[in-house]
Amino acid sequence: MNSVFPYMRNLRPGCRIVVLSGAGVSQESGLATFRDNNGLWEEHDVYEVATPEAWSRNPELVQRFYNARRKQLLEVFPNDAHKYLAKLEEVFEVVVVTQNVDDLHERGGSSNVVHLHGELRKSRSTLDESLVYDVDGWEITMEERCEKGSVLRPHVVWFGEMVPMIEEAASIVQSADLLLVVGTSLSVYPAAGLLHEASSDVPVILIDPGELNTSGLRNVHHIREKATVGVKNLVLKMLEYQKDS
Repeated sequence: MNSVFPYMRNLRPGCRIVVLSGAGVSQESGLATFRDNNGLWEEHDVYEVATPEAWSRNPELVQRFYNARRKQLLEVFPNDAHKYLAKLEEVFEVVVVTQNVDDLHERGGSSNVVHLHGELRKSRSTLDESLVYDVDGWEITMEERCEKGSVLRPHVVWFGEMVPMIEEAASIVQSADLLLVVGTSLSVYPAAGLLHEASSDVPVILIDPGELNTSGLRNVHHIREKATVGVKNLVLKMLEYQKDS
């Protein structure tokens, strides 16, 4: 861990830390991901439940699937990765850009979270995507309608859909003084391409137990730990370092 700190000599209180988080963070709270089950997500092929074609073919199945995901989300809690990322706000300006659709970063205390792939606890109109609503509880029914009369769908980005927040996220990464990447395999695009938006002199710290492709990146340090362990240890060291410097 001490080898990380040469990357941080220029960090001062108020510097902007941008966190890119992926499924590995949520997984440690007990949320399943399809990538860890041979392309199956709770026994469903992802293309049966997470594409526009799936919605056109069988909207009731898709709605039930996301209702179940939402119900599961309400039964789990933020873990140490969520909580210690939030603690960085004691010293730094922190923006979390997450691929996750859960609200565990917010519940863990982070105050500035950008959701690349939408938010599970929200619904939106199938007629006007600007009409987005909070979901009260865990269920969206097929009888619910937006104010223009259309069926409500999960407010998530499905495979094959555009990622509307990607340009805003790229701008945020470009402004980073430190880029912290947690719990992602760096294999899901366009989100994985965000790493290359950072300035070449900005330090990049990766926290993930797996092998990661870091080609084309400079100033990279890879902490091979799961999110809860790696984030907690790093943040405690960072806060201690700031206190002593």
